[in-house]
Amino acid sequence: MTATVTAQEAFRAAYENRYTWDEDFPGYRAHLTVTQGDERYTGEVEVKADYTVTVTGFSDETVQESVYNQMRDIVTHRKQGNFEKSHGKNQFSFGETDASGAIAIDVKGDAMGSNYKIRGTEICQVSRVMGPVAFTINTEESLDTGSGYIAVKYNAIFKDPKTDTLKGKRDFTETYVELGGYYLPSQQTVEAIAAGGEKTFTDFSFTNLELLA
Repeated sequence: MTATVTAQEAFRAAYENRYTWDEDFPGYRAHLTVTQGDERYTGEVEVKADYTVTVTGFSDETVQESVYNQMRDIVTHRKQGNFEKSHGKNQFSFGETDASGAIAIDVKGDAMGSNYKIRGTEICQVSRVMGPVAFTINTEESLDTGSGYIAVKYNAIFKDPKTDTLKGKRDFTETYVELGGYYLPSQQTVEAIAAGGEKTFTDFSFTNLELLA
């Protein structure tokens, strides 16, 4: 990293390089099949232009709630963000560079104790504490859309912030399709590993994707 670039400038460049849906995003709907082991559930999801999420048709209320939360997470990462509003009051400094070439960005002033790593113009790690859980998200692969990057292979590690005890891990793999100039999720697989080592595989398959009028 050259001396002429500050930590804030480097982080901002990576933050603003994330792929987001623009102000003309019309929303979309899709058919969703959720598979976990021998169990399979189907329903419909809809994301409106204002990013509100609707999930209908699933026979199991727990599955429907899980899908809703999963869709909210997907939408959160596609929303346009305002750097000054989110990070304008924070102070940034460079930390160490790891073996992969990723540079730590240390943050002061963030309410959730967030810290980051960047590689080039991508955020490749987010570390944060939320109440009784500390989590770290590591991006392993990303998709270059030409209008920003999307993390398509990443993991989330959850620990007890006081004891550093592992509480669980999730590995995510995602694929996207371009429809009407917008990249939309077509599949997401999640491997959840509990603290005791138990594994659960869940597949989310989106079909019949359609932009809203």
